[in-house]
Amino acid sequence: MKHLLSIADLDPQEITSILDTAVSMHEVQDRQVKKLPTLRGRTIINFFFEDSTRTRASFEIAGKWMSADTINLTGKGTSVSKGESLRDTVLTIDAMGVDMMIIRHPASGAPAQIADWVDCSIVNAGDGTHEHPSQALLDAYTLRRALGDLAGRHVAIVGDLTHSRVLRSNLLCLRALGAHVTLVAPPTLMPSGVTSWAAADGFDVSYDLDDVLPRVDAVMMLRVQRERMSGGYFPTAREYAVTYGLTPRRLGLLQDHAVICHPGPMNRGLEISADAADAARSLVLDQVSAGVAVRMSILYHLLAGEGDAQ
Repeated sequence: MKHLLSIADLDPQEITSILDTAVSMHEVQDRQVKKLPTLRGRTIINFFFEDSTRTRASFEIAGKWMSADTINLTGKGTSVSKGESLRDTVLTIDAMGVDMMIIRHPASGAPAQIADWVDCSIVNAGDGTHEHPSQALLDAYTLRRALGDLAGRHVAIVGDLTHSRVLRSNLLCLRALGAHVTLVAPPTLMPSGVTSWAAADGFDVSYDLDDVLPRVDAVMMLRVQRERMSGGYFPTAREYAVTYGLTPRRLGLLQDHAVICHPGPMNRGLEISADAADAARSLVLDQVSAGVAVRMSILYHLLAGEGDAQ
């Protein structure tokens, strides 16, 4: 395994292996000295062309806790802002002898294209509206810790599905682990062709959140990505919150054991209420904690491997 570009590149056994390794990596967070020698001498570039808090910080922490040399770059701080092509920029960085580039880019498919140009390992940290594989892995890890084996568990993914790279990766990951998935959104925010997609891949589609919530083991609320919207996908923010938001009333529809996820950042009062975000059953901060452990596991599997662990 050289790159992580899409969840589709992983089979269920590889997904499970990454999640199992993350369990050991998570223990590092409880140590007084959070340091492993596993990636000593390795150099990792975090190259983010879009803003990020959780993903960028957790990849940087993951690399540093594993003793790698990590360097952060943004599009604005490189020669790309001077007109240099993406290809020339990444080839320049690759020529410096780095071991990995972690790429976030607004263009779908950019990390896969970069992987064809360079010799180092590439991790897709989110590309356009395509995929965000490390997010799906940390979400699955968080749900496994809360619910156990995900085979047969029912997960609802709710919100702005059209613009969500998190949806695509999570759907692939959860289905690979045997979960039953239902997508819930207004018709204007359902991906094009979703009905035929659902029939082929074995998930459900619904436009009625109140009908779905009493039957799920977990509900994942997705951010309304207004920065990617060029038109009116819903009349008002208030109407969206009333119809598709996880309101205090809807908390009462969930089963006692059901949990709440959100990949962040959250629009409180829009797709999720403060009551839901801060509820005892909310796993939002657990997802953040899991992000470091899972990304440590990804770095290990790509750069170290079982034979090189120390």
